[in-house]
Order: sequence, then C-alpha cells, then structure tokens
Amino acid sequence: MNPNPSRREREITEPVDLCLPDGSLNPAAVGWTRRPLHRTNLRGWGRNKRFEYWAITTPDHILALNISQHDYRANVSVTVMDRVRFSEIRQGGNRWLPRRGGLQDPNGAATARGRRGSTVVELTANSRGTALRATSDRIQVDVQVLEPSDHQSMGVVVPWSRRKFQYTRKNNCLRVEGSLVIDGVEYALKPESTSATHDHGRGRWPYRTFWNWGSGSGTSLGHDIGLQFGGKWTDGTGSTENWLRLDGELHKISDELQWTYDPSHWLEPWRINGQSVNVTFTPIHHFRALFNRWIVMARADTCYGHFSGDITLPSGDVVLFDNIYGHVEDVARRW
Repeated sequence: MNPNPSRREREITEPVDLCLPDGSLNPAAVGWTRRPLHRTNLRGWGRNKRFEYWAITTPDHILALNISQHDYRANVSVTVMDRVRFSEIRQGGNRWLPRRGGLQDPNGAATARGRRGSTVVELTANSRGTALRATSDRIQVDVQVLEPSDHQSMGVVVPWSRRKFQYTRKNNCLRVEGSLVIDGVEYALKPESTSATHDHGRGRWPYRTFWNWGSGSGTSLGHDIGLQFGGKWTDGTGSTENWLRLDGELHKISDELQWTYDPSHWLEPWRINGQSVNVTFTPIHHFRALFNRWIVMARADTCYGHFSGDITLPSGDVVLFDNIYGHVEDVARRW
C-alpha cells in the first residue's frame, strides 16, 4: 500500500529541459505530463541509457521492435511471437562500443535507425504518428502507428539522485495498419484489430536495477481502457509510472503499487494493489530472456494474459474492467 495515499505528483504543462548545463537533473523536470514536453538533453558518456521499444499486438502475433543505446552497448532487434503456438523468432542483438550519436535528438523527433548485421530497424515520426520499418532474414515490417494529435501519453521523471534519473514516456491504445511478413508469409494488419504500446526512455540508471512493468489495452464494459503499471524501480522516489486511460483520458495514479506473484510459478495469477488499485493479471504464457556476461546482465521474465479488476479515480468513481489483454514483467539488470 502507498504509505502516503494523499500524495499527488506535479503535472508539468510547459516544455522543460531534463538536465541542467552541468548534466545533472533539472529539479523543474521532476513531474509528469500528458504529452511530450521534456527535452532530454543528456550529457557525457558511460551511464546514459536511451531506448525506443514498440510492441504491436495483432490477432495472430505479438511483434516487438527495439533500438537502444547504452553508450558502451547498443541493441537492435525485431522479435515476433505466435499467439497460438507461442513460438518465437528473434533477429538482431547487441553491438559493443558503438559509435556515438544514437538516439541523441533531445526532442525525440528525429528518425531512429539501427543495424545489427542483416537486421535493420527504423522508426520515423510523421504527421499520422510513427512509421515502423524493419528488415531481417526472416521478418519484414512496414507499419504505420496512428496517433491522433489529441492522443495523451504519460511522461514522468523518476529521480534517484542529482546524477541518476530517468525520463520515461509510456503510450498505449494506439491503432496500427500495414504489413508483417514472416518467413515469406504476409499478414495484413488492420487498425480495428491491431494495437501498439510504446516505451520511450532517456536517463542515467543505477548499475543494479529491478523493475516490474505491466501494460494492457482493450474494450471492457462499454469503455476503452488503457492500463499502465510499474513497480520496484520507482519506489521511494516520489514518482510513479502508473495510470489509467479511460475513453482516451489519462488518470494519474500516484500509489506505490504492491506486486504479488510467485517467481517459481510464473503462470499463477499476479496481483497489483494500491490505495486505489485492485487488479489481477491471469497469465496464459511465460517466457524468459537472459543475457549474462557477468558484469553486464539482463534478465526478463514476461507473461502475456489478461487484466481484470477495479481502479478508484480521485473523484471517487470506480472503474471496473475485465479481460484486458496485455503483459507483465519482472526484470533485473546490471548495466
């Protein structure tokens, strides 16, 4: 439970620099937004983390595209999972000591392009939203994410200290159109049945990090619902990455959420609770991704399934939802 249920985070409504001229955290940047307002002017080399992660859910597949730049390491990858057989194809991977310059635009508007061998991922903002393209030996992607000009996305700055901090912007309930080709077989992606989730991050993290993340979107009980939950990494900072999207409107949740699950039985129900949150996630599939080079390590246990529960808004209204498709994850990093 949130030890201070009356706590509310500051909403930022004007553009602001993430960093001061010396590269430390700008105190005025700490807060949350409904649209991109932070200029992520990171400086220096060594501890910076920049990443763009897109997950696209279709009736048949879950597609993920990633470009990340961690100063000493970059990752470019495209992954597709079959939603019936749960088989996976992973293309791309890590590059060590890449050239500087990746994902440097402080406004996040420039085209992001990464290559690892034969795998190329390109993300381009345009007047309709974002064009996502990828080519690899087995997967080709050419899709348009549709983002109306009034679509809300939540950005938040999480401050560990003056020198360690993270700006994250989470977005979901985005419609998608285009095509996906897997081993020569083409799948047409239609907006009425295909949705996207976006995770945009810029910051300077502690070496050892743990987090939970959950996201889901869909229609339930006559409402369009978007769910965004986080945990562990934000605890004690005064910031959270939690919100409910109800019929397009974001409602910030400032509770520090308690995640309850059994790491020895990933497919048992997960529970996410706070002062205003009572949610159960029922998994249908689990997979583990592990990269371990001792000094640098990344482990992610991810489950796909459905969210059900209720969230109480500051007005006192209770929002009920059921069978919202999405994912949860338990992640550990040394990076």
